[in-house]
Amino acid sequence: MLIISFFALLVSIFFLQLGSSILAPFDALAGLEIGFSNVELGLLGSSHFAGFLIGCWVAPFIMGRVGHIRAFTIFASFSVLGSLMHPIIINPYFWCFLRVLAGISIAGCFTIVEGWLNAKVSNLNRGRVFGSYRFVDHGGAALGSIFIGLLDTEQLLTYNIIGVFLCLCILPLAFTSNIPPTIPRAPSLNIVKAFKLSPLSFVSVFVVGATNPAIRMVGPIYGAERGFSSLEVGIFLSLALIGGVISQIPLGFVADKFDRRWVLIFLSFASLFCCSLIALFGDESFFIFSVSIFFFSFFALPIFSVAAAYANDFSDDTFFIDLAASLIFIYGISAILSPLLVSTLFEIFGSDILFVYIGLIHLSLCIFGFYRMTIRPSSDTKQPYLILPRTSFVFLKMFGKRKTEKNKD
Repeated sequence: MLIISFFALLVSIFFLQLGSSILAPFDALAGLEIGFSNVELGLLGSSHFAGFLIGCWVAPFIMGRVGHIRAFTIFASFSVLGSLMHPIIINPYFWCFLRVLAGISIAGCFTIVEGWLNAKVSNLNRGRVFGSYRFVDHGGAALGSIFIGLLDTEQLLTYNIIGVFLCLCILPLAFTSNIPPTIPRAPSLNIVKAFKLSPLSFVSVFVVGATNPAIRMVGPIYGAERGFSSLEVGIFLSLALIGGVISQIPLGFVADKFDRRWVLIFLSFASLFCCSLIALFGDESFFIFSVSIFFFSFFALPIFSVAAAYANDFSDDTFFIDLAASLIFIYGISAILSPLLVSTLFEIFGSDILFVYIGLIHLSLCIFGFYRMTIRPSSDTKQPYLILPRTSFVFLKMFGKRKTEKNKD
């Protein structure tokens, strides 16, 4: 019954993810057809994450002014505009502006929904609710990636189809009768304190931002230059997500049982190994490539959550939420730089450099992890491993509030 009461929220998120997960790779493939350079295509991906950071901070202000439902409608409208206006002006820099709108929309909509869900559940049912939420969230993203294979990248009017999916995300929440929660104060940033608290977590989060978004935003260029069909590009992007979803729970258990520094080193080394397999043998068959990208996702995507848990081991309750917000900000900055940097490397070395670049970044994390182990011992106490449902500042604030209440009890 609880899930049914949140049905409108979940349906809205499904259609939002379905549409937005089509938009990013379709932009890259359509841009290739038009003749955009690799750097211009990389700039599209960077623009998305720039908009995402902006959306994280403006969402609480807009929610406070107009309420959850109208704020969701406003943010979702940004995505609709960011899709439908593509065919109007065929220019990479105008498209970058549209991708900023899309990034703002994604951050705002997920901030609203995650905050709403978290405020309405208790510690007894939070796991079930957010488990269902994650399934719908990533299910929409995976389906959106596969949908790429069914769309004609030479027809810019295909953006109308994406716009329809994004419009559909507005309707369920507009009809909901659930009473929205109150708006918490947004957390503050303290990047220097976050780095001093756990340099390894800081670097690990930066590595995640420097690698995973590159696959999502620039991966379609890599696939196109490998001769992948649109459907194969969609399968590739979907597998780059599914592996990480599957691994969260088992690797969370491992991270709670063993020294998290060793877990981070192992995950990064395994990611490096998968990148090596792709670089050496990925061109031999799409099957080998697919298996390797699945396991790369399996090991690489949970690094953010493990790093956040390790940083929390050294943090007191008063800094827990601000620390999480600081780590998200670090990830966002790295994710903005990543697609532009990788696309520039494409211009110099060719698309083969993608997984060489990612592998070298993970190698640097392994080396830094071993170095940090010689500096100080691990914390004697461990905070529970937390699978963050989305990079949402408001969600973090609400989670911290409930955690404090639980400690008082």
